[in-house]
Amino acid sequence: MFFFRRIKFIGAITKDEVFPRVLSLSVILFFIFLGDAILSYWVPNFLQDSLNGSAFIMGLVFSFSSIVGLVADLAFPSLLKNFTVKRLILCAGFFGIGFLGILLLGTKLPTIWVFLLAMAVWGIYYEFLGFGSQQFVADTVPLKLRSSGWAILGTFKNLAYFFGPIIAGWLLLEGDYALAIATGVFIITGITILTLIGKKHERPINIDVSEVNLWRELSYWKVLFSRVWPIVLISIFLGIIDATFWTTGATWMKTLSKESFWGNFLLPAYQMPALFMGFVVTRWGIYKGKKKMALKFLILASFFLILLAFNLPIPLYILCVFMSSLMLGVTYPLIDATYSDIVARMGRERKHLVGLGNSATSIAYIIGPIIAGAITGFIGNKMTFVVMGVITLIIGMVLIFTIPKKITLPESEIKSWE
Repeated sequence: MFFFRRIKFIGAITKDEVFPRVLSLSVILFFIFLGDAILSYWVPNFLQDSLNGSAFIMGLVFSFSSIVGLVADLAFPSLLKNFTVKRLILCAGFFGIGFLGILLLGTKLPTIWVFLLAMAVWGIYYEFLGFGSQQFVADTVPLKLRSSGWAILGTFKNLAYFFGPIIAGWLLLEGDYALAIATGVFIITGITILTLIGKKHERPINIDVSEVNLWRELSYWKVLFSRVWPIVLISIFLGIIDATFWTTGATWMKTLSKESFWGNFLLPAYQMPALFMGFVVTRWGIYKGKKKMALKFLILASFFLILLAFNLPIPLYILCVFMSSLMLGVTYPLIDATYSDIVARMGRERKHLVGLGNSATSIAYIIGPIIAGAITGFIGNKMTFVVMGVITLIIGMVLIFTIPKKITLPESEIKSWE
């Protein structure tokens, strides 16, 4: 049957073979993401300072990266022929270096066109990473280990994003060029390791190249969305929360750090739980009921964001952020694993679902910074997170009663796409 084409391949992989591959890719991505995390803290503040202090305009410019990423989601499935995981990650690394170079140009020529070009390159960078990661998990990690696989990848990613803001704050004391040099070194280190051990990640994406047809790709997405819409919506709201932290949260952290030493830990507190929650999820070994479990933890995360509405000492704000992220640290790998389950069932047409899944993050990062920037302009940084918490709570409560127990796919229609 179409859904079970993968069994022979997966059955040949043992647990002892899987985790060394997962760990090797995790280390590579750690260095690339560490460079990205440093820039992710610096860029929102740099953009806002360069754009007359407007959080809304900063959000508009920031979201352009995701607009480009969304277009890439549509085009990549038709363009990626025999791309291995190694090649996808290498492309991401080179685009990361390009993004860094354009940002340095922006320090000397701070025009909106330079910033938009930088955001466009950043958007393509994320798409290469997204396609590479999904391809790796779907092809390399068996069904019952996918939650664990994503948890490990997520742990290394979040380790990078935990240290990134701390390192960025220290580097900025030395100036923008010191930050840029350190970022470049981290990204190049990841590329170098990948080059040295790349044979572990050379399984190609087995697809036939065809002309880029965006309308046809949208029609495929429409079919898939009618079945996987709950997962897409959850991904969007996870992305909106993340985008809010890395835009509004970055500027709020800068403000809090001037009031208290504890303010420097806002973004690290957001990233810290994922460092160990990934291992907790790995120990749980969840492979059934992932969707509803993810929703329950998403709802819990929204409660802690709503608690920010109260006038609390800064350390308690940090604690609320930490607890919210603790819940999200379970949600992320469960949703990623659900995507991988469905991707693996789609055979050679998996590229379309990978594109749709990546588009959810792109959409979140298009609307997230804009909405967050607009809300911040009216009610400030802190209350922006409260509003996001309320919206997430409502959506989570609706989805937990409407999400289907089993997501099915239109097998015969998908098979006709070949």
